[in-house]
Amino acid sequence: MPHTTAEVQHPLEGILDILREAVEGGAAGEGTAFLDGTKADGSGNHGLLATLDSLSAEEASRDIYGTSIAGQARHTSFHMEVMVRWEQGGERGPFDWKGSFLPVEVTPDEWQALRAGVREAYTGLVLFVRTQKEKPLDGDMAGGLAGAAAHVAYHLGAMRQMLKVAESLGTGR
Repeated sequence: MPHTTAEVQHPLEGILDILREAVEGGAAGEGTAFLDGTKADGSGNHGLLATLDSLSAEEASRDIYGTSIAGQARHTSFHMEVMVRWEQGGERGPFDWKGSFLPVEVTPDEWQALRAGVREAYTGLVLFVRTQKEKPLDGDMAGGLAGAAAHVAYHLGAMRQMLKVAESLGTGR
C-alpha cells in the first residue's frame, strides 16, 4: 500500500479559512469554527455576505444606538481595503476611520453598491494574500491578516446583535 501524506496547509490559508467563514459563512452541511453551522440545504448561513444580503436598505439604515448596519458594513469593507493598501503598497495613512462608518443611511441603489463593495474588498484581500504565499512569512503579514479576520468577525457579531436589538425594539422584521 503506498504511503500518502496530507499536504500541509500554508499558515496564511489557515487564517483565510477563518476570514472565509466570517464573510461567506459555513459551507453547507459542514462544521464551522465559530459561526452557527449552515444547514445541508444552505439555510442558516450567518456569514457577513448572507447577513447583508438578507436586509433591505431601510433595515440596513436603521439607527441602532448611534450606528447602523450600513455604516458597520462600510467600515468593515474599508478595513479590508486598508489591509491590502498597507501590505501591498506600504500606505500607512492617515486613514479616516471615523468617516469609514458613513453613510449611515443608504438608498436601495447605495445599499446594493455597498454590498458589492464589501464583496470586492473581500475578494481583493483574498487574492492579494494568495500572492504572498511564496514569500517568507513575516509577522506583519500574518498579524495583519489575523487582525482582518478578527475585525470582520467582530463587526459581523455587532451587526447580528444589532438585528436582535431592532427586533426587540419592534423595529426589526
